[in-house]
Amino acid sequence: MQSDSHLTCGVDEAGRGPLAGAVYAAAVILDPARPIAGLRDSKKLSERNRIRLAAEIRTNALAWSVAFASVEEIEQLNILHASMLAMQRAVLALHPAAEFALIDGNRCPQLPIPARAIVKGDDSEACISAASILAKTERDQEMRRLADTYPMYGFERHAGYPTAAHLAALETHGPSPVHRKSFGPVRKILNKTHELLK
Repeated sequence: MQSDSHLTCGVDEAGRGPLAGAVYAAAVILDPARPIAGLRDSKKLSERNRIRLAAEIRTNALAWSVAFASVEEIEQLNILHASMLAMQRAVLALHPAAEFALIDGNRCPQLPIPARAIVKGDDSEACISAASILAKTERDQEMRRLADTYPMYGFERHAGYPTAAHLAALETHGPSPVHRKSFGPVRKILNKTHELLK
């Protein structure tokens, strides 16, 4: 079911796959009177267009919010449940509050309002596309900040994803405090270090 209310929010996350950093989520209620051209899945947009559209969304949306679940929460809950938590936080932070939620993917977080999951919704529903763009741009910005603290990993280039350069840096320097130690490639390096220390 879907609400007839115009207070329908789109919800999406960014950062489930990386080996480091928090997982982010955004929720957006678009204003029908102020449409935003060019909204689509953030992964299909150039960084320049994402940043431009993110500014438009913040200016023209009826409501928007960005939330995250920390590396510690990812380790405690697992990445799926941490993503759901970030989405829940984003929806609950909206003002005005949403009356219905459209969630990108195949499952919904626990919410006090009705919700519907839509696979690939970030490319078919404008409000989910907007959430996708905000979540991605906020997370990228955070990874650039982390790159200043941990310059040896190149977070500003790969945003924590397991690229060859990132894996090589992990081998050389070991994991940082912002790496997800339960994720396979990071755990493997920790195990190797542990074996060497025996």
